[in-house]
This record gives sequence, C-alpha cells and structure tokens, in this order.
Amino acid sequence: MSYLVLARKWRPKSFAEVVGQQHVLRALINGLDQNRLHHAFLFSGTRGVGKTTLARILAKSLNCEEGVSSTPCGECQSCTEVDNSRFVDLIEVDAASRTKVDDTRELLDNVQYAPSRGRYKVYLIDEVHMLSTSSFNALLKTLEEPPPHVKFLFATTDPQKLPVTILSRCLQFNLRRLDLTQISEHLAFILQQEQIQFETEALTQLARAADGSMRDALSLLDQAIAFGGGDVSSDTVFQMLGSISQDQLITLLQALLQQDGKTLLAQSAELAALGRDFAVVFDLLLTALQQIATLQLVPDMDMPESLSPQLAEMASQFDPEIIQLLYQIALNGKRDLSWAADPQSGFEMTLLRMLSFQPVTPPSPDNGEPTRKKSLSPSKPAVTSPPVTPALSPEVSPTSAREALKQAISNQETDDPAASSAPVSKPPRPASQPEQKPTTQPVLAVNEPEPKSTPASEAVKEAEPVTAETLISVDLSPANWTQIIAELKLSALTRQLAENSALIRTEQHAVHLSLSSELGHLATDKSKQRLQAALSKKVGQELKLVFADPTDNVEAGPTLAVERAEQAAERQQRAIDAIHNDPAVEIIKNTFNARIIEQSIKPVD
Repeated sequence: MSYLVLARKWRPKSFAEVVGQQHVLRALINGLDQNRLHHAFLFSGTRGVGKTTLARILAKSLNCEEGVSSTPCGECQSCTEVDNSRFVDLIEVDAASRTKVDDTRELLDNVQYAPSRGRYKVYLIDEVHMLSTSSFNALLKTLEEPPPHVKFLFATTDPQKLPVTILSRCLQFNLRRLDLTQISEHLAFILQQEQIQFETEALTQLARAADGSMRDALSLLDQAIAFGGGDVSSDTVFQMLGSISQDQLITLLQALLQQDGKTLLAQSAELAALGRDFAVVFDLLLTALQQIATLQLVPDMDMPESLSPQLAEMASQFDPEIIQLLYQIALNGKRDLSWAADPQSGFEMTLLRMLSFQPVTPPSPDNGEPTRKKSLSPSKPAVTSPPVTPALSPEVSPTSAREALKQAISNQETDDPAASSAPVSKPPRPASQPEQKPTTQPVLAVNEPEPKSTPASEAVKEAEPVTAETLISVDLSPANWTQIIAELKLSALTRQLAENSALIRTEQHAVHLSLSSELGHLATDKSKQRLQAALSKKVGQELKLVFADPTDNVEAGPTLAVERAEQAAERQQRAIDAIHNDPAVEIIKNTFNARIIEQSIKPVD
C-alpha cells in the first residue's frame, strides 16, 4: 500500500477529533442536534485550520444513514464514501479553476434534481472568493431560496472579497489560527501513535514555523521525520528550518546586554556556517525581545510555560527603553534584509547598530546637550558704537547674569567716567583703542575674534569669574516646582515621572514628592535616579527624592501635567467663546440654520 501523508491520514473524521475551533463546533453541534439547519454555511480562515475538514464532517452528519446527528456513525456506506471523497451527492467545486459564469450556471442547472443516494445534495465550493462577479450574481437567487434538499458549504481564505449579498445569505464561521500549545500537543499525540521518537523542543519549533496552520505543521512533521531518518530531534529540526536553539538565542541577547561585539560577530559567523536562515533568526529575536518587554511592563501577565528562565532574568537587567529600541532596530533589520549585499552582512549590521545605539556609559540624567564654555565675549562690532554682548552659559539664568553685568559696568563707570560719557556720534578711535558702549541686554555671543582691551571689555572681563553656582540659587517650593520641572531636559519616561509628581515639602537635602497610585509604574529605579540627578544639578547640591505612599492623604502642590491640562482647557474654552461671539459665525448660523459642534473647535494659539 502506498504511503499516506500525515495531513491526510490524521484528518479529523468527526467533530470530536477537531483541534481547537470550539466556537464553531459548538454552533454546528447544537444546530445538528436540534435540527436547526441553515441552507448555506461560510467557513473562513487562514490555510490549514480546518475549513474543508469541517465542511466534510458536516456533509457526513447530514447524510449519515442513521440520521442527522452531530456524531455520524462513520461506518455506513454514506460516511465511508464521504471520507473517501466518493459520495455522489457531495459535489466539491474548486472555484479557483471554475470562475466563469457558464460553470456556475451548469452547476445550478442540476440543483433542482433530488439527491441520488443521500438525504441532502451538498455543494462544497472551495476558495469561493475566486468566482467572478457574474457568477456571484447567477448564484444569488438560488442561494437565497434553494430547494429543501440542497445545502451550500463555502470555504474561503479571503471573505472580504465576497459580495455582501452573498455574506448576508450565509451563516459565517471564522476559524482561528491554532496556538503553539494546540499544535505541539497534537503533533506529540500523532508521533506517539506512530511510535516515533521525538523531542518536545523540536515540536515547539515546528509549531512556531506552522504559523497557526495544522496542515502546515503536519507537512513539516513529515519532512522532519524524513530529514531525521525516522526520529524528530531538535538539532535536525533547527537545521531543517534554518532556525537556532534557545541557547544560541540567549547567547546573542547576553552579548547585547554586555555589549560584546566580538561574541556577536562570532555567533553570526557560526550561524552562517550552519546554514541558518537569518530571517528566521530575526523572528526568534523579535519574539524574545517582545517577551522581555512584556515581563518588564506587565509583570503579572501569564507567560507561556516554554519561556526560558534566562529571559525572565534579562528582563531585570535591560532597561525598558533599550528593549524597545532593540526591538525596533531588529524589526527594521528584518525588513531591510533583502536589500543587504548578503543576509549575513545585513544581520551583522543590525547587531552593530544595536551596539552603537546603546549608551557605552550611563546616560546623563537630564540628557542635556554638551555644556558650552562659560565665558563672556563681545559680539561683532557695529558701525556706530557697537555694544558689548557677553555670552551666557546655559546654566546661568538671564536675570542673574544681567544683574552681575550691571554691577560690573557700574563699577567701571565709577573708576573711569570718561569711558561711559563718550558721545555716540564721535568717530571711532584707532583700532588699538576702539570705543564701545556696553549694553544691559545680554545675548548669545557670535564666535568672533576678541577685540583688544578697552575700558568696556575690561568691565566684561570682571564678570567672567562669576560661575553658575554663585549666580543661581534655586529655591524648591510648590510655587515654582512646575517651572523648575519644565526647564529640565529629561528622557521620555523620566519626564513623565517628573511632570506627574507634586512637591510636598523640602527638608535639608530631602525632597518629598507625591505620585498618584494610577501612575505608580512610572516610578522605576532608573527614572527616579535620573530625576534626582537632574534636580541636584539644577539646584547645585545633592538631593534625595522621597516618594510618599499613595494611600497617605498629604497636601501637595500642583503637577506640571495638571497645570498644562488646565491651560489647554482654558485655551479651548477661549476658542469656543471666540467662535460663539464671532458676528460672521452668527450670520452663518442664522442663514443656513447651522449649529456649532464644539468638539471640532481647535485653538490656534
């Protein structure tokens, strides 16, 4: 006897043997047992999930010689002929090869005749979405009012292409993809019945490669048995699929965590030597990063039993921001893999990109720009009495710098009245002693060569030793808390924490803050450390952040998030009032009997 492939040998012959699809089975079983049978059924879903199989079992249930039942006997002549695709009253049509309207009309001409042997004449049309528009139109009338002895069973992978007039005449059942557990357990059951040795990890890899399709999984299993010489082992499956083992995946992730570029490139070369498919490696890497991100942000989520404990450990070692960045880089790397010179170089460039975008040293708490030189230098001279424009350090506030500069200039004018009383209209002195009148409005300096010493420039030089620590004295209080937070340059998660934290009080070097319980997930150790470092730098002394218990009823100042929300609400209300008070809008309302939809009003300021 010739060999029968596993997908055909183990095709379910009753509803009890179907894997998954309980939402469809329940409706079909109840309808058969209660004799509430519709005349048209539409089964949709991806390949290999059981559309045609369910249709054949339904046809067998309708024509079993023991009567209509959800449990056909499977032994009568009708049941055996349906199983062997020889039942005369089960007409299977491949719509992909019979798309013309003439084929449909020929089919419908025979609908009026009674079944030859069975109770019902069943038309099973596979890939029904391939029919032409004319074919659908020819089918409409018969589908709406078929003879009592006719049942239509449609199967399709693309129900969106069916006309709504067809959909409205059918009972629609959308079959779902099977999950990894369902597929791997069914494969294990089949191998046990076939008395074939296997490894559980190999079946998991086959189930993942099947992508929710049981038929694909059985076809891959047939291939794995042949490839492994009668056994199904992890090594042979990895080699057949071009995949990698869990240990190799963990090695890649650990090298990324440790920023070990040498190990990453060595792993890439080893995978290339083993003939691994780098697109599959990307899929496994993306899945692992997604699982790590889920463990970090939703720790209470139920994870699959197959999750490696090492991945759970990495979730506490990686920053959530880094995981999100690595996932996006891997996603882009997989997309661009076909454009690379070869798959290995594309994979290696993605790994190197992951290394280059990771901080070599801990990031600055406020992610600030490089500090510019703290110096005051004159700007480019003008035609008439050019002003002296001292440069501002980013850490020096304009008000403090202005007061210091005024004091320096005042002292200079007291020592040398002639320098300050020089008229503007006088012609400029020789280049060695240009006369300049200082200004009281400091602006950013332009990089120009510093002019030779003049009385005014000497006054500016007296202000140079003034540092940010002597000019800035920030007083933390609920009144100015939101302004201080707005001036900090923070990363995304740290900024959310800062904007939603309210100041309770300060005592010595401790800053007491409150954060609502709904936003408690923002207060990660990394975010609190970065906010603490940024505030310490702003104030000029080391501070310690203390977050109050959310259940404590404490009085705190406003948060920047609430303040901005209130400002946005005020702007929105002003915009609404402006629309209502606009005479032109009033004319339009009266002329066209119109009304104002306030939700559509957006402020422009």
